[in-house]
Formats: sequence, structure tokens, C-alpha cells
Amino acid sequence: MSTVLSRDAYFEAGLTVLSDLGYGGLKLAEVCARLRVTSGSFYHYFANWADYTDGLLAYWLEVRTIRAIDLLTAISDPRKRLAAIIDIGLSLPHGAERAIRTWSNLDQRARLIQEEVDRKRFDVVFTSAAEIVDDRQLAHHFAHWSVFLLVGYEQTSLPQDREALHEIMVQLMQVLEDGGSRL
Repeated sequence: MSTVLSRDAYFEAGLTVLSDLGYGGLKLAEVCARLRVTSGSFYHYFANWADYTDGLLAYWLEVRTIRAIDLLTAISDPRKRLAAIIDIGLSLPHGAERAIRTWSNLDQRARLIQEEVDRKRFDVVFTSAAEIVDDRQLAHHFAHWSVFLLVGYEQTSLPQDREALHEIMVQLMQVLEDGGSRL
């Protein structure tokens, strides 16, 4: 069990644990077991569990949100940008996202990160929608619908159906393109 890993490997393992077992399953022993390392290896990278969980939340914010948005803002066509946003939304680790949302209801540190993620995601959708329609209120509603849809999808106990989520987002895009006339 003497594998040399990066901090990112520990964070990816943590996201996998969150996806598979939820927030209650996020434990040092489980993360180490997933990586086939000892707790000594863990402490080579992290001072303590709080150091790890703070880093995990920061990693989730940076990798799953900020970097993704940075790539999106490089797409000049707002329709193509929204299509890419939908693709990213479909590919998120929804189980981990659900678990982090649970965590954010129990821990102020997680809550602050969750709020930042929600705001950044909302802002990129709003900005893109506002470039398509000359109606800031419709763009605002569209951004809310998009975030509400994603969060609801992640929180439901129904079986996940990415195809249905995609189809709903395509229909919302059509409502946006129609200037909200189909409401």
C-alpha cells in the first residue's frame, strides 16, 4: 500500500465517495481504501481531516465550476456557449453534487462554497441568455430555471434520466429563443 499520489487524487476519490455513499460516507478510511493507501499517506498531504475537507470543497469549486466557466467564456457565440453549459451540466458528478448540497446544510464552510458555485453557474447562464435575448427579465428567469432544474435533477429520488434532462433544457432554450412567447 505505498502508492504515491497527488492531492488531486485524494480530492477525486473524495468526490467519488460522495457520489457513491453520500456525505455521511465521506470518511478518511473510505478515501484511503479507495486509493489503496494508508492514513499515513493521507497525512503526508493534509494536516488533518478539516484541511482535507476544506481542500476538497475548494477543489470542487475550482475544477467543477471556475475552470469550466473559464472554458465557457472563451466561446463567443452565446448559443454554442449555452449548448456547452448543458453538456457540462449533464456530465457533472450529480451524486457528489447532491452530497455537497447536503453537506452545505450542515456546515457553514460548505454552505459558502455552495453559494459561490450556485452564483457562478447562475451568472454564466444569465450572461449567455442576455446575449441572445434583449430582455434581461427573461434572461434572469431562464438562468433561474436552469439552476433550479439542475438542482432538482440532482436532488430527486427518481431514477436519473440524462436524456430527459437534456430534452427539457433544449425546450427551455426554445422558450428563450422565442422570447418567452411560449410561456
